[in-house]
Amino acid sequence: MKVAPIIKAVEAEAKKAGANNLEQELVHTGQHYSKEMSQLFFDQLGLPIPDVNLEVGSGSHGVQTGQIMAKFERVLLESPPNIVVVVGDVNSTAACAIDAKKMGIHVAHVEAGLRSYDRSMPEEINRLVTDSISDSFFVTDMGAYRNLMAEGVEEEKIYFVGNVMIDTLFAHKGAAEKLDILMKLGIEGEKFGVVTLHRPSNVDNPDVLANIVSILNMLAFKMKIVFPVHPRTKGKLIEFGMLAQLELNNQIILINPLGYLEFLNLLSNASFVMSDSGGIQEETTVLGVPCLTMRENTERPITILEGTNQLVNADKNSVFRAFNDLQRANFKCDTKVPDKWDGLAGERIAKIILSLNV
Repeated sequence: MKVAPIIKAVEAEAKKAGANNLEQELVHTGQHYSKEMSQLFFDQLGLPIPDVNLEVGSGSHGVQTGQIMAKFERVLLESPPNIVVVVGDVNSTAACAIDAKKMGIHVAHVEAGLRSYDRSMPEEINRLVTDSISDSFFVTDMGAYRNLMAEGVEEEKIYFVGNVMIDTLFAHKGAAEKLDILMKLGIEGEKFGVVTLHRPSNVDNPDVLANIVSILNMLAFKMKIVFPVHPRTKGKLIEFGMLAQLELNNQIILINPLGYLEFLNLLSNASFVMSDSGGIQEETTVLGVPCLTMRENTERPITILEGTNQLVNADKNSVFRAFNDLQRANFKCDTKVPDKWDGLAGERIAKIILSLNV
């Protein structure tokens, strides 16, 4: 979702500039490897087949990061690039940035400067590591810009470009609207909520997960809930013997993970969303859909300051206070779309990449 607009924009800008000798190589680490969570996204977003698929798959953080580094190093040795562009905050981001930097290759980080200031989150460690060694920093908002400045990054290396996730949303919203996913789920014309969960802090602890299951069952008395179940979350629900509690509630619709277009359609039509995802905080902000984030903090505070997001943690009182407030407001939010979240971030990044003297 994040790399698609960059690839397309670099190709278009290179053509305009007559840079016929510019080549792009797309490396898929395989960190997200199921059909629903990987191949469908390539198909729906019109991404080219990856030039390289490292096929790393799942594993502990150490195992996964180490395997990515070992395999990506070989890619760089075989065909050394002038620049490596890494996106986001996953293990792939940090691993590939470390490889490139150790080989003296320019590293550009897309979504740089985001901070939750919670080092118990693996993603926060990946963000800190990547930004500590990057050469160019593409930020989604001025809060991230200020974070990098406070950490001593030289101002001329920071570029406020906007949000590539929103580029993808705008590019595919029309196609998503034409799908009949609501009819297939039997919720067309109804109010419903959408839930996604995958973070270890929410799903790995049986007490926390049991509390969330209780919250979902209680919310389902008020409104139907559609819950695309992440493979990791499903495994934990089964391990802790909690899946049946959700399956037996006919107001909760459990489904497999959706493709990007289907999920975008679902988000666009939802009355509210409850999630622990970073990207969903951004997407709901642009769509104007209320978002209750089940976390104690967020690396995307702009979605609270200007968007539709509220932090509720996995706390019943907090969740229901927020839900009842939304219900009284008929699930409407008085918000604005953050600056430069306009669908043109990929173009801005492409122009800067082509201007870099690397």
